[in-house]
Amino acid sequence: MSAAVKYTLGRIGLFVAVVAALWLVEMNIFLKLMLALAFSAALSFFLLKGWRDEMAEEMAVAAERRRAEKERLRSALAGEDQDRETPSD
Repeated sequence: MSAAVKYTLGRIGLFVAVVAALWLVEMNIFLKLMLALAFSAALSFFLLKGWRDEMAEEMAVAAERRRAEKERLRSALAGEDQDRETPSD
């Protein structure tokens, strides 16, 4: 499972857990949801640090791979690869 999926499911799980904990408190449902969003965000900052770092690393690797592929394609379109591939006399 990718780190982004794990982190996203962790965030959703924390939100649901906080909503369930606030369900017993007597207040407006909109206020409960807003508090659950704020509390779950704060908790995820500490509890899901490892998954967040893992996801950031995966995203950085993917961005670097896309950058290298983009550069390779630009070189190919500019004809730079053809100069390297043709044997010189």
